Amino acid sequence: MSTTQKVFSEKIKAKTRELGLLDCGISRAERLEEEKPRLERWLNQEMHGEMGYMARNKDMRLDPRLIVEGAQSVISVLLNYFPKEQQHDSEAPVLSKYAYGKDYHFVLKDKLNALLKFIQDELAPCNGRPFVDSAPVLDKAWAAKAGLGWVGKHTNLISVEHGSFFFIGELIVDLELEPDTRVVRDYCGSCTRCIDACPTQAIVAPRVVDARRCISYQTIEQKGELDESLQGQFNDRVFGCDICQDVCPWNLKSEAHQEPDFEPHPQLMKLTLKEWQEMDHPLFNELFRKSAVKRTKFEGLKRNLRFIERASSPGESQSPEE
Repeated sequence: MSTTQKVFSEKIKAKTRELGLLDCGISRAERLEEEKPRLERWLNQEMHGEMGYMARNKDMRLDPRLIVEGAQSVISVLLNYFPKEQQHDSEAPVLSKYAYGKDYHFVLKDKLNALLKFIQDELAPCNGRPFVDSAPVLDKAWAAKAGLGWVGKHTNLISVEHGSFFFIGELIVDLELEPDTRVVRDYCGSCTRCIDACPTQAIVAPRVVDARRCISYQTIEQKGELDESLQGQFNDRVFGCDICQDVCPWNLKSEAHQEPDFEPHPQLMKLTLKEWQEMDHPLFNELFRKSAVKRTKFEGLKRNLRFIERASSPGESQSPEE
């Protein structure tokens, strides 16, 4: 590897820090051979549910050179979203922490586009594309390959330094850079806190999540009505779920983000149970105008609210043990 490629890699990492990113790692753009059997087994067991896009473009998902012509390097970045405050009303429906502020797809993609422009203007001419959950890219696999962490038993990437409350994005470029050689070993050990804590038993084996049972999938991806067999098991989660991350000991390392775009609407954190239940369309639009919650739409959020309200109503449902 030439001195120039090493210098380029160092300057790229320095720029990511300037952009407010948590960490950065670089990998060679090559086929992810180890991921293929795991992906195929998961798809064959239909654990992706209605997420049909997961079964499409499998070859692209495994080889970034099929997405970006001439790709030579995958730059993986992390962006912290751990919030400064939690929802005030302990009885209110629970919103996933990642959805408090502006939709991360836009925030992180803007930073990756700024990084690409920096590379093109300051380092070398190149072509590249940013990716934030928007194309067939296995972000956790690439981040692990770049030495940013390991994939925990809950299937989220865990960083030794930062825990797991962060977004992952990639910039795939046709520029040869010095790849990171750090390999982070699996520090989960014998811990099963995430598996034990999942109220719907969606983590069916270490590093295997049946999306159909996952609260995040049900409240965001699921079309139509929610799975009645999971009634009473959502623990008041109305959009997304953080339970498996909340119980992870590595998240004792989490520190509040410094990203202005992730600051919640002033009214959001103060919403009471009654205000959630009585939310109308105008209030929904006001609170979630730029939020990821818009994905489920007003009707979807009301559906989720009805589902957890029924679980808390006497005589409406029973726990699986009853």
